[in-house]
Amino acid sequence: MSATNPSTPTQVVLCLPVLSGLNGTQVLLGLKKRGFGAGRVVAPGGKIEPGESPAEAAVRELHEETAVQANLASLEPAARVYFRFPYAPEADMDCTVFLARNFSGMAAASDELEPAWYPAGHLPLGQMWDDSALWLGQLLTGERFDAWVILSEDNDSVAHFAKNHWPENQIPSQPATNAAFPDIT
Repeated sequence: MSATNPSTPTQVVLCLPVLSGLNGTQVLLGLKKRGFGAGRVVAPGGKIEPGESPAEAAVRELHEETAVQANLASLEPAARVYFRFPYAPEADMDCTVFLARNFSGMAAASDELEPAWYPAGHLPLGQMWDDSALWLGQLLTGERFDAWVILSEDNDSVAHFAKNHWPENQIPSQPATNAAFPDIT
C-alpha cells in the first residue's frame, strides 16, 4: 500500500488514567464538547506543543481536560495509532497512547471534555469513534502495539485496520510506517 498523504500527520497523544480495585478495572474517558470528535466519548488528549515530549503533552492534556494530574515518570507507553484520512488528509494523525496508573485529583469537567469512569469490560463503544472497538479494549488488557487505521470516505468508519505487536511489549525506537504493516488492501 502506498502513502496517500504527502503532508505531515499531526502529532497527538492520548492519556488513559486506569483504576484497578474492588470494582474491577476502570478507565477515564470523556464526552467531547467541542472541536474534532465533538459529541463522541474519547480519551483525554490532544496535540503535542513545540518543545514538549509526547509524555509531557499527555500529562498536560489530561490535566487541562479533566483536572487529573498524572505522574510523568510513571506514564506507560501503550500504543502508537496511525490514523489516515485519505479523503481528508489534513486530519491525519500519529497518536501515542499512554496509560496513567499513578495520578491524583478528582476528574472534573472542562470546556472541552465531560469526564466519566467506565469499566474496561464495558466501554461505551457505540458513542466512540468506530476504530476504538478494534484496539482500545486490547490495550487495556495489556497488549502493546502499533495500529494503522485507514478511515473510509465518510471519515468516520474504518476502511482498513492493521496491528503489529511491540517486541517484548516495549515501544519501538522508531515510528512505524505503512510499510511496517501487512498489506491490508
